[in-house]
Amino acid sequence: MARVSRKVSAITESATLAVDAKAKALRAAGEPVIGFGAGEPDFPTPPHIVEAAIAACAEPRNHHYTPTPGLPELRAAVVAKTRRDSGFERDASHVVVTNGAKQAVAEAFQALLDPGDEVLLPAPYWTTYPEAIALADGTPVVLSTDQASGFRVSVEQLEAAWTPRTKALLFVSPGNPTGAVYPPAEVEAIGRWAVERGVWVVTDEIYEHLTFADHRFTSMPVLVPELADTCVVLNGVSKTYAMTGWRLGWIIAPPDIAAAVTNLQSHVCSNVDNVAQRAALAALHGDLDAAATMRHAFERRGRTMHELLAAIPGVRCRPPEGAFYCFPSFVALLGREVAGSTPTSTLELAELVLDEARVAIVPGEAFGAPGYARLSFALADEDLVEGLERLGKLLR
Repeated sequence: MARVSRKVSAITESATLAVDAKAKALRAAGEPVIGFGAGEPDFPTPPHIVEAAIAACAEPRNHHYTPTPGLPELRAAVVAKTRRDSGFERDASHVVVTNGAKQAVAEAFQALLDPGDEVLLPAPYWTTYPEAIALADGTPVVLSTDQASGFRVSVEQLEAAWTPRTKALLFVSPGNPTGAVYPPAEVEAIGRWAVERGVWVVTDEIYEHLTFADHRFTSMPVLVPELADTCVVLNGVSKTYAMTGWRLGWIIAPPDIAAAVTNLQSHVCSNVDNVAQRAALAALHGDLDAAATMRHAFERRGRTMHELLAAIPGVRCRPPEGAFYCFPSFVALLGREVAGSTPTSTLELAELVLDEARVAIVPGEAFGAPGYARLSFALADEDLVEGLERLGKLLR
């Protein structure tokens, strides 16, 4: 009899966290590593949020269990924030507060899927999505996109992949790892297709405030109101408020799904940490000035990264439209000698780049996109330039 279950043994390690951990370990050992792997803002949490958390620690009411779906005032704040930022009208019965958006992803699929249900999953995708689908006994159906399509899936692709077993579509804009942002017309067309086919949409809106130039976030259930009863919206405070370590996200879903998620969560973790909930309440009641500051910095850094990557012979890179990632193609460099080795995959190339240049990138294999790699520009400007100069020197 196996010591570890087949289901858990089948989980693939998070490549983004693995790369970040290896880079941090090398740095701790004194190596001058520059990491492009982290998927989190490099800014501190705004002071008024931290102060709210400090005050919450001293309040005895936060030392005890609270309602599983979240503090009533926080659920109300999520409703108000969603109305303000996207125009999506819901009420508190639709909201469940979770331990980060990762738990929101996992619980959404646990509530929606039965064994054999299929989920349409455009690639490149965030590494957690296929694992969460599989853990819920669903089947990810991967739909490939590339630079030519702007890393955006088409209605034609969705229709070709649909089967009677298709239960849901996972939709993300702005996207991780590509930074792609869908135009409103495409968001609406996909939403209308989902309604016509009776397909649920699980839409991850975590990067909603990080868009650049003329690109703008639009919420699918707002553009297609008929979708509201078969749509689950995932979000959280991690990217907008630089609160990745606070672990607070949420699900906005029809009441029956929200109730199912609440029941599941009651057996998994009871309630989310109360101090983090109080901090999130301060975040949602505040303004978006800190988010605007981060967005301006990321837009500048994204331009710099794109220019430096595009200057490396053989590297092709689209300008980032949102989030804080570039997703260049290294296909033209594979099979070519680099520092005495001949990498044939971006997995091998990433290992070589870390070993030889002390630069950490995440290989595209982790995102269902071999030949590409993800580089985060959520790091200091000088480190960004230095790291890309090292990369360019190694690959030329």
